[in-house]
Amino acid sequence: MTFNIVLHEPEIPSNTGNIGRTCVATGCSLHLIEPLGFHLTEKNLKRAGMDYWERLSVTRYMNYEDFLEKNGNPRVYFATTKARQRYTDVAFRDGDYIMFGKESAGIPEELLVEHPEMCIRIPMLGETRSLNLANSVAIVLYEAFRQNGFDGLESKGNLHRLSWNG
Repeated sequence: MTFNIVLHEPEIPSNTGNIGRTCVATGCSLHLIEPLGFHLTEKNLKRAGMDYWERLSVTRYMNYEDFLEKNGNPRVYFATTKARQRYTDVAFRDGDYIMFGKESAGIPEELLVEHPEMCIRIPMLGETRSLNLANSVAIVLYEAFRQNGFDGLESKGNLHRLSWNG
């Protein structure tokens, strides 16, 4: 089971670093649509991604059209605070792409209105503009895995020094 996380014009390197770390932990690929608000060599990106960044499958695209062309018009969910349906209302499938917009403005509305049935939101109080981008990715991605029985992810944790009894 694998999913693809797409960041449309991300602006904050530490968010992208954290998202990259989440992708490595789940075996997902990260897709970055330019322009980026930072360089991939920035210290904040590497610090947030820790030593995971070297193991990340990451692809950059010149723009949204380049992304579509290189991925053969994939099935994409658009995470936005403006969606009519919640992220728990859809059925995620292996190979799905889940797109998140830049921190200051989200996904361009031109893309949203073209795909209203693929737009999803995380419920929150009305006065809240949005959640942190890295947190939003983790919430939606783990729901996709939950719906699919966490297929491919390790299900039991090991202690560092001791063993679980029983």
